[in-house]
Amino acid sequence: MLLTATVLVVALGLFYACNTQPPRIPDKVEVRVYQQPQMDSAQVAVQLREMDYYLRTHDVTDEGYNLIAQYNTLLSRISRTSRSSRDSRKTTTVRIAAKNRLLPAVKIAGGYWKAGHFHLGRVNGPVIQQDSAGRILCALYDADTIVKVVRTDSLGTYRGQMNRSLQASGQGTYDALDGSHYEGFWDNDQRNGFGFESSPHHHVRVGTWKNGRFLGEKLRYTAERIYGIDISRHQHEKGRKRYGINWRQLRITSLGARHPSGGQTFPVSFVYIKSTEGTTIRNRYFMTDYTKAKQQGLHVGAYHFFSLKTPALAQATYFVNHTLFRNGDFPPVLDVEPTDAQINAIGGDEELMRRIRTFMDYVERRTHMRPILYVNQMFINKHMQNAADIKQNYNVWIARYGEYKPDVKLVYWQLSPDGRVNGITGPVDINVFNGYQGQWEDFRRTGFHQ
Repeated sequence: MLLTATVLVVALGLFYACNTQPPRIPDKVEVRVYQQPQMDSAQVAVQLREMDYYLRTHDVTDEGYNLIAQYNTLLSRISRTSRSSRDSRKTTTVRIAAKNRLLPAVKIAGGYWKAGHFHLGRVNGPVIQQDSAGRILCALYDADTIVKVVRTDSLGTYRGQMNRSLQASGQGTYDALDGSHYEGFWDNDQRNGFGFESSPHHHVRVGTWKNGRFLGEKLRYTAERIYGIDISRHQHEKGRKRYGINWRQLRITSLGARHPSGGQTFPVSFVYIKSTEGTTIRNRYFMTDYTKAKQQGLHVGAYHFFSLKTPALAQATYFVNHTLFRNGDFPPVLDVEPTDAQINAIGGDEELMRRIRTFMDYVERRTHMRPILYVNQMFINKHMQNAADIKQNYNVWIARYGEYKPDVKLVYWQLSPDGRVNGITGPVDINVFNGYQGQWEDFRRTGFHQ
């Protein structure tokens, strides 16, 4: 049976060899090789600035840290010799004789076409191919498996593993003509799995990709990270029952259902307490919680829940007049959680951003601390497209309960609304500081996270 199958394969190969015409290969072939340009100094400076931010807020325990550090070193060298990319976006015409142009244009049962001739067996050695899209593919074959490839097209150059369809699959890097660099895993020409991208057009993306889309960064929840909580009257009132907080027992025992921590527990390093809402609502437990938290040596901050029913300046005044702000306290926070319908009712995003600016400016002038803006990630993506000044001037605290860290710069990330803390009854909001001990000390001293 095996002999019959072997004969059949060889026969099929000979049949196709006689009846399948390979593409005509001229004596000389002109191919366009797109050279990777040198980035100009401005592009390099942007990427170095973004990578410096990443390296400040991470350490070697984070996945991707070493890759960023290596690429940061490479870019630092480039910055010393960079020229304008406009001078190097050129193409070169390369003439390859047919006998040297090893083209497996037709691969069939029992063999393959190479340099205009049919061969039995498998492809071994280097192959240069130009596909119908004009891409130049320089591959090294080993027993019909591509083990190394460089692929150049009009947008950039890919180096890495590919499948038999000459699509990026496996591990590889892509350097685009616009100065972007991606290093990580691929599947069928799509970024899939872990990788990082450095670009002059946006900040560094390090984390998980799926079908070419960046999902975000997975954080490691270790004892080195800085954790905190935020509370309101809901930690004291459950229906008609009233509960106190045992501040001496405070310790995080769960980061929430979506963030398993392998049985680890964590100290509470900071606490934010709701103080006011609108111009009429005050948290009756604020003063007691504030005083007892300070007595336990916790870093304390206060937040105001924003209302769209009253003027921003009146709310800012109400917040400042009914809240304690002492030396060593953390910056005050504006909690903004409106619905789309509420935003539309006041006139849209521009009006909401104007009110936020009014509140933040007044509170900063009165407290001499730059406030933090608390929003969810969807709010940023949907409503803050034209508020670059707010995103640049103020630290952001984001609520997102998914698996991945938000793809923005931030000071705190609210991991979950269902964490558990010894000393507190019921679920508690759990937050993590975006950085490690060094950055934490700077933030404690300055009140601003850079």
